[in-house]
Amino acid sequence: MNTASVTTSAAPSLDLTRIRWVGYKTIVIREYGRIIRIWGQTLVPSAVTATLYFVIFGSLIGRRVGDMGGFSYMQYIAPGLIMMSVITNSYANVVSSFFGAKFGKHIEELLVSPLPNWVIVAGYVTGGMLRGLMVGGVVTLVSVLFTDMQVHHLFIILAAVLLTSLVFSLGGFINAVFAKNFDQVNWVPSFILTPLTYFGGVFYSVSLLPQWAQKLSYANPILYMVNAFRYGFLGVSDVPLRLAFAIMVVAAIAMFALCVGMLNRGTGTRE
Repeated sequence: MNTASVTTSAAPSLDLTRIRWVGYKTIVIREYGRIIRIWGQTLVPSAVTATLYFVIFGSLIGRRVGDMGGFSYMQYIAPGLIMMSVITNSYANVVSSFFGAKFGKHIEELLVSPLPNWVIVAGYVTGGMLRGLMVGGVVTLVSVLFTDMQVHHLFIILAAVLLTSLVFSLGGFINAVFAKNFDQVNWVPSFILTPLTYFGGVFYSVSLLPQWAQKLSYANPILYMVNAFRYGFLGVSDVPLRLAFAIMVVAAIAMFALCVGMLNRGTGTRE
């Protein structure tokens, strides 16, 4: 009698776990297929942009700037360019994909499925991370063609890029939930994300800025992400590493909870 009762209670739990896994895997595979299907729009532009940055900023302007932080200017900006591509692509993939599902009215199929909302969020966010990491890999290959890419601490490189990609994939999800038209999808990347990225220490060390500008820069979370990633390659950082990772971890947890909470309330999906 006890054995039958344990078997009966375990079966529904096993089926639920399998349903969640299949649902999560399906979302991720669909997102991956979308990235590969339109690779000319998802992977190539960042490689071309990075090449232009290296030619213009690295070769032409870099000769006038000289060394920075004990490294050549091209070496110094390479980690920043990689991280910039990860940030923009992780964000762009989720915001375009989830808003497309809302616009096409097929998000309802997911919402009425037996999948909990946290699985839906995790699927879309994993898709965004996939694109961010794939593009980051492409830009890294481009960087190797222009400069000597050192690896000071591999674990820090991986941890920084994964957490950053996670945070901005979640950011793209939040933008997609609130967006009501394509203008609102493009507004945040154009007027908030791009300025924060350019002022996030991608092309310079914060120590070169005047005191008032340094204080403003330290309020920019992207500065901490870029510098943590740069430390993994070069061993130099303008910010404390523990603080940088603490900001990324806290932001990821808070934003994931916010995304799930918004779906639970039906924000942007039941209006």
